[in-house]
Amino acid sequence: MTTITSLRGRTEVVHPRRTEAHDASAFASLFTHFTEDIFGRIDVAYLLEKSTFALTLCNEKNEAIAHAIFLDYPNWNITDQSDWESFLNKNYVNNKCTPLNTLFMHLFVAKEEYAAGCSQEIIRRAYIAIPELQFILLFIPADENLEPGLDGVFEKMMTAPGSAVDKTFTLLVCPRHQHHPQLHVRKARLEDYDDLMSIWTRQSEILKETHSEYFLADIIACQDEENQAVVCEDGGTAVGFMSLCSQVDISLLRESFDLRLFHGLCKPHPEDVLEVPKEPSIPEDEDKRNQKSQEAETVSSQNLEDISGEDAAVQKDGVIAISHTELPLDDVIHTDFHASATSFLEAEEKDTFHPVYRGASNAFCIRLFCIDEKYETRSLDFLHYVFKLFPDKDFCIILVPHYVPEFHLIQSFVRVAPSCTSQFGRELYVFHRAGLLKSFNVRRATTNDILGVKMLIKTLTLNESILSDLNTFIFARRDPDGTPVQAFVAEVLDQIVGISVVRDEMDIVYIQTHYNIEDFIHFNDYQQEEHGELYHFVLNPIFRHYTKHFLKEILRLAHKSSLFYPVYPQYAEGKFQNPFAHSLTSALHYMVPVRPRRQIVYPLEELGINAPSEQVSKDQPRYSLNHINRKLIMESKVSINSRIVVVGASDVGISFLETLVFCPHLKFNNLTLISTHGLPGKDPPGSKHRRFLINSHCFNDEDYAQMSLCSWVNVVVGKMTGINRSAKYVVVSKEREVPYDYLVLCTGQNYQVLSPTGADISKLTTTREVLSKWPQRYTGKIPSNHFTLNDDQDCLKAMEWLKENFINSEGNIIVYGNTIDIYTTVETFLSLGIDGPRIHLVQPPLSSNVTCLNNNEIESAVQEALSEAGVSVYYDSILAQWSKGDDPDLITRAAFTTNRKPFQLQCSAFFSFAYKRVDYETFKAINDACLVFDGKLVIDTEFHTNDVSIRAAGPLTKYSRRYYADEWTHSNFNSREIGFELAASMLSLFDPTPQPFSKPSEGTDSLIPMYKGCKIQGGVLPRGYNYLHISKPEVPIRLDLVLALSDHGTEIVTGKARDGNYFRMHINKYSMVDSITCFSKEPFPASNYICLYGQHERLLNDLFYRWNEGQITDLYSYFREPWSMAIYHDRFIDLQKELRQILLSEQVRETPFHHLGNLSVLFTSVPSPIFLPKLCAPVELFPAQIPHPLPCRSLPVFAAFSDLPAELPTKSLRFPTQHKRPARNPHLISSLITFLVFPNRNTPNANLNLSQASLRAAGFSAPPHRERMATDFSQPSVNFPSTDGSNAH
Repeated sequence: MTTITSLRGRTEVVHPRRTEAHDASAFASLFTHFTEDIFGRIDVAYLLEKSTFALTLCNEKNEAIAHAIFLDYPNWNITDQSDWESFLNKNYVNNKCTPLNTLFMHLFVAKEEYAAGCSQEIIRRAYIAIPELQFILLFIPADENLEPGLDGVFEKMMTAPGSAVDKTFTLLVCPRHQHHPQLHVRKARLEDYDDLMSIWTRQSEILKETHSEYFLADIIACQDEENQAVVCEDGGTAVGFMSLCSQVDISLLRESFDLRLFHGLCKPHPEDVLEVPKEPSIPEDEDKRNQKSQEAETVSSQNLEDISGEDAAVQKDGVIAISHTELPLDDVIHTDFHASATSFLEAEEKDTFHPVYRGASNAFCIRLFCIDEKYETRSLDFLHYVFKLFPDKDFCIILVPHYVPEFHLIQSFVRVAPSCTSQFGRELYVFHRAGLLKSFNVRRATTNDILGVKMLIKTLTLNESILSDLNTFIFARRDPDGTPVQAFVAEVLDQIVGISVVRDEMDIVYIQTHYNIEDFIHFNDYQQEEHGELYHFVLNPIFRHYTKHFLKEILRLAHKSSLFYPVYPQYAEGKFQNPFAHSLTSALHYMVPVRPRRQIVYPLEELGINAPSEQVSKDQPRYSLNHINRKLIMESKVSINSRIVVVGASDVGISFLETLVFCPHLKFNNLTLISTHGLPGKDPPGSKHRRFLINSHCFNDEDYAQMSLCSWVNVVVGKMTGINRSAKYVVVSKEREVPYDYLVLCTGQNYQVLSPTGADISKLTTTREVLSKWPQRYTGKIPSNHFTLNDDQDCLKAMEWLKENFINSEGNIIVYGNTIDIYTTVETFLSLGIDGPRIHLVQPPLSSNVTCLNNNEIESAVQEALSEAGVSVYYDSILAQWSKGDDPDLITRAAFTTNRKPFQLQCSAFFSFAYKRVDYETFKAINDACLVFDGKLVIDTEFHTNDVSIRAAGPLTKYSRRYYADEWTHSNFNSREIGFELAASMLSLFDPTPQPFSKPSEGTDSLIPMYKGCKIQGGVLPRGYNYLHISKPEVPIRLDLVLALSDHGTEIVTGKARDGNYFRMHINKYSMVDSITCFSKEPFPASNYICLYGQHERLLNDLFYRWNEGQITDLYSYFREPWSMAIYHDRFIDLQKELRQILLSEQVRETPFHHLGNLSVLFTSVPSPIFLPKLCAPVELFPAQIPHPLPCRSLPVFAAFSDLPAELPTKSLRFPTQHKRPARNPHLISSLITFLVFPNRNTPNANLNLSQASLRAAGFSAPPHRERMATDFSQPSVNFPSTDGSNAH
């Protein structure tokens, strides 16, 4: 905090923060008559949206007293934003301003009496926040003078002789050295000890444990050629310290880190082995593709007179070597050097070649570093000096513990990706001498750049694609489809070090409607041509710290304000040859991943011409979207280096990773997933083998494609077989060790191989006699025709085996179990063409009285379908024996005991779904690690096990017995919600931003949390019945017992299961949708129906009334009606929250109607047509506009919102649309709201069909009553014109 003094001598303690969008309204109160004269007429909200950097000063009451906005181009329209550098060079003398070191002030406002102090503080804070910034410029009209406050900050720049620009505008400059100068660095002396020890105060206790009390004095006193100590000082006082050593164990680092990009941190040597030795069997062209040349290209120190003083100082020792290399992308498309690159250990085993370096060490290390917090952003000032101390070294490295937050110094270093199994307990950061060069220039590519670009990208797999797109720009400026293309290169000392290709984003409507892009931009402030697609981005890792500047320059030179980067899944038309495969950008970590939006499944036939445009509804490959815009350029993510290892790619584990990855302000560098088959979602959408198992609807193929977890998560393929808690590592497949700081266990429960009881069926043994021995896990060698299906890869292997060994041969297939997966598996067999008589469904005794379907009508229909298909069904049967024929690896017969007579079946394939437990190897690893296991892994309500570093969630776990809730486990809840809550509980460990904290109520610490998300099961059952069951979290109870409860609520059922049109909806006693069951021969939009869960029946077009009046005969048709599309909208819940806030507001009586403007947004800008029901009473009862204030008597009509939690925040709604937003008509808006409030109870297919004339003629009376009936009015509909010429309601 800083104290500033007003003109009257008053003082204010102020603190800075980044300006936010909601601050725009506060600017107006600080405007003076000087503001428009100096800065012109300004739309503050628009300027904030496009700003590069914006600061606000607040006092102790958190009141804003000053604001400033900076952009990277002039504040008046003097010259094109892409050409201002040459404009300054032409018109001003001694100009040292470059796009790298310069920003322009576009607006400054402050409380008049504090203006002088605020301007000084904002300028100082800007220089502190942006270390590379050297100049702040301001153009003002030539006939104007600076307003008070700024006149003491800026000075005039001299124009060049002959320039006439000063006749219209005056250029003012504010240099860094007057406000926050660079620090002076020198060798440390013993006299600095007292100054330095005050900086170490907080860490001295930790350091004393490993060093003597006077360790700092010892370091300073014992300097020699190999060990150096330097300090930085301000005003003669040491404010920072750095200890350096030139002795580095390079071989140790090479074992744990991939140092190929940096030539192994060694000097080049003639005997270096940098590529795989050639073998005669390898074709020459293939061998060339596999080469990974690490040769360094050198840049001579020429034309020093054209180089800035800083750059010349860096080069004065001779030649600077800049490696023309980038991370190879040949094998894994989503490998990103700056991201947590996906690493499959299986691939690592295949690629065993490691380069051999014979040269001497080329690096020195920083052993100890500290700096006063006030000067932290000037940490890089050390490096200019320390490289002079080691003139023969090109690399400076620093090793940082994983738990240490990333500080300013290493933000300019390159983080070296460790191997997943590295036991080295540090993060390695590297900085090259050439990174100090300031002549980093970005410009448009030209023909002369082709050779330099070839040298830069020669080791990349997609080099041909990049060169092709570069040539497209140079020779045509457009893609073959007509899309404008631009290419830019980054150069240092006339050498190409970066290349980027940008296309105009032509699919912006699709992006807007399919992704939550409005979390990051206000869409209405952007023109179509301001959006671009980052097609290629390659930057030499030496200059990685200039990535933000490179992106900023691309936006400026291309006249763009936002860039999008899509990452397509690997299955999209091949691995690299498809048109969607980009070079994975090394800028990925500087972009923010954008969450996808839930999509409505539109009934296109019912909507007809009112269906959404093709831009919205078109079917195209899904992709993960990443984004950057002008205002995010200067926003730094918080890097988290803690090693978080997730075991199990279950729904809980994927949800946990998804939540961490989509935190826009956090960057998790060490996320690792251990899974037997890697990440899910690797198969093309619609693969038949996925029908084997029931679908939880937590994630689908589109979700996996739109997350692209492989861009952010390391993957270790294998099974956890051990946990070493003391050394903190997980043993994978009994041989590999994966270290962790935090371990998350989400393995769930799997189907296990069930051991036969061994009963002698010749003695007519019954089930009751062997029940005590059942079930038990099979410990022998598993026969090759025995299958337990637990994930997609298991299903794929089973299907391939069936196609090769069973379908075209004779024999029976046995399906054993009593879970719902037996029915989906049987249906999959039938769909593969396997005859029903060859399928035998054997069901063991139930462990409870609740069946898997828990619906007698559906069960009868399924049994009838099985009988019709010829499938044999056996009940209450326990596996007694399986026999093997000539091949000991195959089951040929299986025998079962029943309550009566045993039976035997010939067996060619055996599918077991009877025994679902925690995997034995997982149990053994948990048990051997002394984690409390009580049938399941025991946790508390915060997911903690008895080890503070190990958390667990999902069906693997159970709550501790101290909660007295043994019947409640995570299996009763929605897995995606569990994963989200698990991540939220851990984010508090890493997120430095303060989070609102509410103290739990007294006594709640002994209660388990009750999650609210619905449980879902969906799949295809025999005869092709599509099945969906949505229910609240609950302990399973037989349906007939539930129906008998007095407070059960209401059952609404249409159709019959046998007819394939069954739809059941349960409305609880609070009139909320509690469960939904669909059983249909025709496909239905499951994602739409999931949105109905938890809604009040009044929102469903007054469902109770219509049902009781006999208006609803088919719920499938009812929920395809146009009115329901609003409920399926992903932002409908936001509308509900906002309505609730308005209705509960104490000021609702005084609220003018136009303040309810957001209520109309749903109907004017939703990307789908919204048909609203007619009035539920004669038109005479409704006004053309709701009176002001809103009558109190209308409040009960919104009872549907009464059960929403009051604490949920309201946020501004912005619904994406493919239409231009029409001007708001208050009469139309009020009628739209009225329709929402009073739905028609009489016409089941009512549309918005009321004339404005009728409304204007109407008077207002009391709201309609339940018993009141309405007449059907047939009037012209109201249409909004769309941009494509069609009409949409």
